Amino acid sequence: MRSIRPHRLALLTILLAGIAGSASAQQGATGTSFLDNFDALDTGHWYVSDGWNNGPHQNCTWSKDQAMVVDGVLELKFEEGKKGERNYACGEVQTRKRFGYGTYEARIKAADGSGLNSAFFTYIGPADKKPHDEIDFEVLGKNPAKVQLNQYVSAKGGNEKLADVPGGANQGFNDYAFVWEKERIRYYVNGELVHEVSDPAKIPTNAQKIFFSLWGTDTLSDWMGTFNYKGPTALQVDRIAFTAPGDKCQFAESVACKLD
Repeated sequence: MRSIRPHRLALLTILLAGIAGSASAQQGATGTSFLDNFDALDTGHWYVSDGWNNGPHQNCTWSKDQAMVVDGVLELKFEEGKKGERNYACGEVQTRKRFGYGTYEARIKAADGSGLNSAFFTYIGPADKKPHDEIDFEVLGKNPAKVQLNQYVSAKGGNEKLADVPGGANQGFNDYAFVWEKERIRYYVNGELVHEVSDPAKIPTNAQKIFFSLWGTDTLSDWMGTFNYKGPTALQVDRIAFTAPGDKCQFAESVACKLD
């Protein structure tokens, strides 16, 4: 067998390492670590949903007029007003890029009102030519003392878990975070670990977009409570951060600063 010269051997080693790394990396993840304090709504980073709804269960139409930054806080509003097929308008934003394993953190004040859902989650699905994978924090207006955690893997959910939000999710800003790894997901509320998932069948694998949304329902009353409109309300987001594995944490109080 012919010997390989040292410089060629070094080059071959680098190439093989690159191939191995790309094989093990999460496919489709285009987003990198970031921190957004919402000094403005960066539409190059965020896509604002406008002009449709997600189905008959939703009693509002996504409207770009319901998403705005006010005094350094992203506000997603819900209010009465004919929009398309619905009598209410609501707000949603989603990242244009997809994100993979890492630490996701948001500082949020939930909206008021039974029948409303204040949500911070990641999602990918058929519209993106991928299976439905999702990781959720959802505050249901019927009980803002709790936040619901959940995951979907290839459209299979049923992994709901309720965690306490001391003082109420709609009474002030609270910090919600999840750390998504190949082997587990850890959920945190105000820096405290509240739930851990280690069953491989319950851990999504596809890179996803980050969403914030506020919407209502007339039909899913068993889950979200009976809809009872009492005037305009808003989901407020003070901060969102994503920290990729191995990267420096994005702010001093970050869960990522304390991970082992």
